[in-house]
Amino acid sequence: MRMEREIDLVIANGEGATNGFGLGRAHSMQLLKLGIDVITGGEKIYYKMDMVEFIDKNPSILRPANYPQQNPGRGVRYLTVNDRKVCVINILGNADFPRTHLSNAFSLAQILVDKAKEDQALALVQFHASPTAEKLSMGFMLDGKASAVIGTHTKVLSADAAILKGGTAYISDNGRCGSQLSVGGFDSKVEIEKHITQVPTRSQECWDDLALVGVLVDIADDGKATAIETVRVAVESKEEQTCMK
Repeated sequence: MRMEREIDLVIANGEGATNGFGLGRAHSMQLLKLGIDVITGGEKIYYKMDMVEFIDKNPSILRPANYPQQNPGRGVRYLTVNDRKVCVINILGNADFPRTHLSNAFSLAQILVDKAKEDQALALVQFHASPTAEKLSMGFMLDGKASAVIGTHTKVLSADAAILKGGTAYISDNGRCGSQLSVGGFDSKVEIEKHITQVPTRSQECWDDLALVGVLVDIADDGKATAIETVRVAVESKEEQTCMK
């Protein structure tokens, strides 16, 4: 990985930043102070009550755009990056989310990407979805229209990063920042016990083998992606190690 690269825009999914369940106001502010430009959420965006109120006040935090229009927050953010207008679009998939019943992700994505094009903005789509097939379908549908379609939710960096034929950068999942020797950031012993006993014990955070994980995307002036590169950088932690012992 070329660490000397200058990053112009940082987008991060903050779905599990607060103890693995949703995103609280304090943690969102902390993440934004670290240099993240836009934080996206998924099906857990309203899990923390203080976020339900705060998300209306902070345009840098995006709920999925296909929640009802009257819901708190917004699903699209326009920014100017190096004198170029950029549109960040956050969409939630329709499969495997039994607690949400949102409008069709594909129909809305087409509308929002077309609107971004009318506004002469580069469209960057974060698609928070479960099945790989749903994410791939979104990527191919928006190929040549969006500059990037980046999948989130499954918490494991996938091996299918590519520039599609139309010039769209795509990956099924950009992974997760945190413990890499864990069950989605949780202590494996607790998660195993839950599978065996079927008792919904509270999950415990894990701090082993921390890493910053994600992707870097290069986009040309014409809106076409020229490169997508996966990132995994080891991070030292001051937290006491709590799992995998």
